[in-house]
Amino acid sequence: MWSIDFMSDSLVDGRKFRLFNVMDDFNRESLAIEVDTSLPSLRVIRVLETLIAERGCPTAIRCDNGPEFISHKLEEWCNHENRKISLQFIQPGKPMQNAFIERKNGSIRRELLNAYLFYSLAEVRARSEEWRLDYNTERPHKSLGYLAPLKYAELNKNQIALSTPASGNPSKLKRSGSRIKR
Repeated sequence: MWSIDFMSDSLVDGRKFRLFNVMDDFNRESLAIEVDTSLPSLRVIRVLETLIAERGCPTAIRCDNGPEFISHKLEEWCNHENRKISLQFIQPGKPMQNAFIERKNGSIRRELLNAYLFYSLAEVRARSEEWRLDYNTERPHKSLGYLAPLKYAELNKNQIALSTPASGNPSKLKRSGSRIKR
């Protein structure tokens, strides 16, 4: 299961930018932080395709009901026969249903976005990548037995292999339109 979400901020000159965050729920690893002034659904798909090429396909992606996530393009991409990724939408106004990434967003806000003044997107991208690498390699997580995400994944390789079905997704949730019935 991967979780995805957006954040917004602005440069010193007032120009707005967004961050698209992708997280692996198993080990809390920050898989990507994409930064730009506009991040439409095709850009979201491009980031996810890059991650899948590097790591393999997740069984499901958890997200809110933002316009980039409820687009037919993302749903069609997820439903492609080579992927079959289940989109799991949280209920509107219930961010804690996507708690792992909301916690990460809070850390990014405190430790990065509120801590620095940014003059360019290149600066935001560089600092975001530094933050992401530190988060994955150095930061202990209480829920992971005080290990950093990459160390936890390394120690639990067998569990990762066992949790990934060889024939694709395990059980499928029933869909109604682009929403998932629970």
